[in-house]
Amino acid sequence: MTIENISCNKQFGGWHKQYTHQSDVLGCEMRFAIYLPPQIAMGEKVPVLYWLSGLTCTDENFMQKAGAQRIAAELGIAIVAPDTSPRGEGVADDPEGAYDFGLGAGFYVNATEAPWSRHYHMYDYVVNELPAIVEEHFPVNQERSISGHSMGGHGALMIALRNPARYHSASAFSPISNPSHCPWGQKAFTGYLGTDSNNWKQYDTTELIKQHQQAVPALVDQGDQDGFLEEQLKPEVLAAAAESVDYPLELRMQEGYDHSYYFIASFIEDHLRFHAQYLK
Repeated sequence: MTIENISCNKQFGGWHKQYTHQSDVLGCEMRFAIYLPPQIAMGEKVPVLYWLSGLTCTDENFMQKAGAQRIAAELGIAIVAPDTSPRGEGVADDPEGAYDFGLGAGFYVNATEAPWSRHYHMYDYVVNELPAIVEEHFPVNQERSISGHSMGGHGALMIALRNPARYHSASAFSPISNPSHCPWGQKAFTGYLGTDSNNWKQYDTTELIKQHQQAVPALVDQGDQDGFLEEQLKPEVLAAAAESVDYPLELRMQEGYDHSYYFIASFIEDHLRFHAQYLK
């Protein structure tokens, strides 16, 4: 598959680059960012951490605000950040322009309901198409971990649970832990997947963790001053589900922190070092 480089910046001895490509899975042009650590200059193939961002975000939010590249350069880990939804002319959007559905809000599912089913296959894009592109065009190996924030935290944990052979570890900041039972998730799942809530369970971390067959070690950080904590994120439900099946998930409540990238930047080093234990 052809990819086009649209930006390139040297950073901590490595390179931050943005690319566009035509996605067969999504039926539109997509953009992703990759940070390639300095170890590739010595001929090494490096492991990859996939980062999934939250509502309204693109590949740029994490790469510009999280401050992850310094530690990634030290550890020799590439970071890949896709967009959060399909985009472009002809791609459906929320008719009322809401931020929590449609463009920028793909929720990392494969939509089955029209008109969303034409383009909104973010699950297949993240799990299959994007890694195939990355592994074809860049000096990376097939060792992968996955992380994300909010909607992307939901995506990272859910994808790891459904694909334990593909990921060594998973982590999340402020994940939407039980989307079948919160307003953001219910709106998205109804629109993308239909009204039968049984079809939602395949994309719900809390439901998946209860029936897992193979565990992927997981780290979750949640700020206790997060404005979405009680209504949308529900970390206590995730913790209870993990405890009920003795799942290897560490949930840390961080005093005074909110839902912002100030929070992510404060603990991203912990997450990268957590993943490095398993990627190495």
